Amino acid sequence: MKNKNPIVHAWNFIFDHEVSPLRNIPDIAMRHYVLQGLGLMWAVCFSLAIGSYAFLAASIVGHALLIGAAAITVAVLSTAAAKPQVFARFSGRRHDGEHE
Repeated sequence: MKNKNPIVHAWNFIFDHEVSPLRNIPDIAMRHYVLQGLGLMWAVCFSLAIGSYAFLAASIVGHALLIGAAAITVAVLSTAAAKPQVFARFSGRRHDGEHE
């Protein structure tokens, strides 16, 4: 009896060595080696793709944080060099006439 389930048919077409096109390879051991090679190839491809997608967001956030930290550092150092009195306003101490 023929199977009408497309998922089972697709599974058998790939993994059943008597149904898949690999059935044309006369040596059963060679069929197995070819299927194992294909399996390894797909496992590596999927793991690389999933790993890249999984860490893409973390990489973007990490790079944004590093670039933001560098920009803030440049802004603080530039302000300290050009207008040091800006920081005196927020220190909570009075500097009567110092460095003004």
